[in-house]
Amino acid sequence: MATNPLADNGAIVTGASAGIGRETARALASDGADVALVARRADRLTELAAEIESETDASALVCPADVSDEDEVEAAVEKAVSEFGRLDVLVNNAGIATDSETPVEEFPTDQYRTVMGVNVDGMFYTARAAIPHLRETNGTAIFVASYAGKNPSPGAPLYAATKWWTRGFAKSLAGQVGTDDIAVSIVNPSEVRTEFGKEFREQTSKERYEQDEVTGPRAVADAIAFAARQETPNTVSELDLYRRDKFSG
Repeated sequence: MATNPLADNGAIVTGASAGIGRETARALASDGADVALVARRADRLTELAAEIESETDASALVCPADVSDEDEVEAAVEKAVSEFGRLDVLVNNAGIATDSETPVEEFPTDQYRTVMGVNVDGMFYTARAAIPHLRETNGTAIFVASYAGKNPSPGAPLYAATKWWTRGFAKSLAGQVGTDDIAVSIVNPSEVRTEFGKEFREQTSKERYEQDEVTGPRAVADAIAFAARQETPNTVSELDLYRRDKFSG
């Protein structure tokens, strides 16, 4: 593999302030891509940008945005394209978990709308804004879905439904834009040890699982970077990255 296989590429990573998004931004930068960092927490993005630029030859652009706000998403994408001159890779990663204890008949509407806003609307807004630019570069749109988007999830049916939506949208989008030489990839992790769950759950994934008990965010980032490195006419259609004991019991 070339030392910098994504040299001269421009990339956008949503949910870049922590976890999978943070490690993905670092992985793409290590491969030579200039990276636009999109998330709500500007301070964390600024810290990450400084780390990337001190450790790699890549540029890192701070783009604070709430992906559930279409105007903020469009502004972030345009800022990235203006800065880098192109967009080759979109990593549609931003997502939040639901409360895993509340049954559907008691599920609060405000939580429903918040999760749908990030996990569904955010995926759509970001893809919509990026596609015209990816068409110009024969680029790649990568969607971070989930094991829960392929299998029943009795503990979190709403969250699972958003990931089923992500996969269905991504696969259908692939059919629509594949003739334009845009690659569409899906990466499905099982549990990942990150801050995931902090919005509505009592414990984050990092608090719930011990080190090396479940997948680490860097492993998912490496899978995403592998998808990003594919060149025309090839694409990673879908990649499942599960912990080894996921199917036990």
